[in-house]
Amino acid sequence: MTITSHPVRQGLAAGVTMLAVIMLLVAGTLSILRGIADVTEDELFLIPSEYSYQLDVSAWGWIHLALGVLLVAVAVGMILTASWARIAAYCLAALSIIANFLSLPYCPWWSVIIIGIDLVVIWAISTWNPRPSLSVQVVPVSEMATSS
Repeated sequence: MTITSHPVRQGLAAGVTMLAVIMLLVAGTLSILRGIADVTEDELFLIPSEYSYQLDVSAWGWIHLALGVLLVAVAVGMILTASWARIAAYCLAALSIIANFLSLPYCPWWSVIIIGIDLVVIWAISTWNPRPSLSVQVVPVSEMATSS
């Protein structure tokens, strides 16, 4: 049985993964900026009167600030091709989706944009196959000497 890979698909997936890294950096940076704005209690955000997951605006700020720093760290790890970074990116993007969904009433448009970016990140990371091409066969030197 011969297993073949598709180098065009892998090239596209590697490009999409680099897009995911850039989007992860953007999502992390935006989360840091949102966290700073929340912590300083900027007048940018709506404060709902009754909401099940209501927290103080500065509490949401610290959550988004910490999440943003972790997202940027994982993006740097993915750039350096760290093995832990791919799984950490899945987990943090999912946590970012949850945090932005829960803080949706405070800043609806910002939350929706970050949720969309996080979904693209999860999709891009899940489509990339980091294994080398399976169609290339490595022949040991000892077998090459006996075959000629």
